[in-house]
Amino acid sequence: MTYRWDGKNKEDIRQAAEALRHGQLVAFPTETVYGLGANGLDPLSVKAIYEAKGRPSDNPLILHIYDKNQAKALAREVTPLAEKIMDEFWPGPLTLVLPKDICVPDCISGGRDTVAIRMPSNILARTLLRMTRIPIAAPSANLSGKPSATCAEHVWQDFDGRIYGIIDGGVCQVGVESTVLDLTVEPPVILRPGAITAEMFKERLGLEVLQGGAKVGDKEIPKAPGMKYRHYAPKGKVLLAQGQGAELIDDIKEKIAHAQRPLGLMLSSETLADLGEIPQDVTVRDLGSINDLNKWAAELFEVLRYFDQKEMATIIAEGCAYEKIGIAVMNRLTKACGGGEKV
Repeated sequence: MTYRWDGKNKEDIRQAAEALRHGQLVAFPTETVYGLGANGLDPLSVKAIYEAKGRPSDNPLILHIYDKNQAKALAREVTPLAEKIMDEFWPGPLTLVLPKDICVPDCISGGRDTVAIRMPSNILARTLLRMTRIPIAAPSANLSGKPSATCAEHVWQDFDGRIYGIIDGGVCQVGVESTVLDLTVEPPVILRPGAITAEMFKERLGLEVLQGGAKVGDKEIPKAPGMKYRHYAPKGKVLLAQGQGAELIDDIKEKIAHAQRPLGLMLSSETLADLGEIPQDVTVRDLGSINDLNKWAAELFEVLRYFDQKEMATIIAEGCAYEKIGIAVMNRLTKACGGGEKV
């Protein structure tokens, strides 16, 4: 049986914290997506995450903390630059890759000498972390390869009966996983795009960072999640519509004409208006204005999971501008399409 706790009830959160301390798996909300949590310093608990998700053992995990001093205990070195970034962006949707201290189990980092750490801003997550008093390893709370979970119901669909409990904290605000910034290289590199963008580092700290996140080889261990294996993919085949203006509309119409049914469309309000009449056998989800990419990010995984529930054989998705949080949206959509990555 999987417990489903109310995130508004402090006694429920206390029970979840106690379960985590005793080696159980507990899913909880953050501002980005729901995480599947375990004691990050206990190799057996961490192993249970990999088993529950069906996650490859060389796909590293992120340790979640509530206090900057915890980062100093988990990392072999925290440079003045790292502290400056922590002070500016923590708590928030930013993960930092730092040199790993010996207290961090190798199973967290896939055997690498680095560790990924973040301090979430979600109040419920921070309360849980304070009550637990240990760093919590927490990848996204979804079966490996599937779209991430942005509400408790998504977690329930994937893990009912497979984990100890779920804290229901409502819908996640950001909707895509945290930005991962590698501080073990110079200049720093964004390994996974998210809500904290390269422009923000430049504007707020005068820091130039590179936009990385390239795929790694079959035998290479990635520094961060999302760099090696297929992620975020629904059961149906996702096709990314190409072009702009009339070219985009023509491409969508061509894909609709030849796509296997059942078929779903996830398009902007503007494109839907330009598309005109849509066949009655096509299911449509309006992503909102192309100018509101924060909304796109917040609803992306919910829409992909909606199409899964509708058992869509094909999903035609519109792309967006490769800038700011749009980089994260395109990263997830590309991986949902397969992205040439291993499954």
